[in-house]
Parts: sequence; C-alpha cells; structure tokens
Amino acid sequence: MDWGKGIILTLAAFAVLMISMVVICVRQDDIHLVTQNYYEEEIKYQDQIDKMINASQLENEVLVYDNQLKIVDLQLPVGSKGTLHLFRPSDARLDRKIEFDITDLATNSIDVKSLKSGYWKVKLSWIENGTAYYQEKKINI
Repeated sequence: MDWGKGIILTLAAFAVLMISMVVICVRQDDIHLVTQNYYEEEIKYQDQIDKMINASQLENEVLVYDNQLKIVDLQLPVGSKGTLHLFRPSDARLDRKIEFDITDLATNSIDVKSLKSGYWKVKLSWIENGTAYYQEKKINI
C-alpha cells in the first residue's frame, strides 16, 4: 500500500468516527435541564436570595429529614403556605412538587419512602405572616 491510500483510509475512518459520534449524541434523550425556563429564573434570583436571607434569620430549623423513618418534617406554624420541591439532579422525571397549607401541626410530615434511593435536594419555599422564605436541604434516601 502506498501513502495516498493510507491517508485516504485514515481520513475515511475519521469521518466515519465523527458521523457515528454525532448520531449517538443526537439520539440521546435523557438529558435534563435543571429548569426549562432558565433565563427567567436567573432574572428572579435576587428574590430567591432575599427569601434565603429571611430563612437564615429564623431561630429554629424548618426543614428536618429523618433518615431512619424516611420522612421530611416541616416545622412550620399554622397558616404557612408553600411548595416542597423534591428535586432529583440526575433525572428530572423523578422530581415531585407538593403544595401545602399548614392547618394542623400534627400533619407536617411528608413520607419519602416511595422515592428512588439516592441523592435528592429538598427545596422548600413558603409564606408565613406575609414574609416569603426559602430553604434547601440535601438528603440521601
């Protein structure tokens, strides 16, 4: 074999490799963004920072995870309203959002036994006495 055929075979092999890599990347369907409306969320982030500051000034821990019972306990007063977002970074299809309105102190627990085991972020945003709060906790189920 001479140099010309070797160069052509090398370029052809490279082209086949590149085409196959593009096909594999295009067919991949399990890529999940953190949020679908990323830019809108980025603009609103100062509000999020204000909510986090409000939550950091609270005296007690609001979001408590019991690893033995697999329960997320919300230690909020009666009248609090908000959203609990169970966020799975590795697979957005497993995310759960739970709206809550605290009317009884005995019903502040959320059972997470049914969730797939692994790393989760629990994002809690709520309004209490007209003030907005946000707290986040990382858990392993």
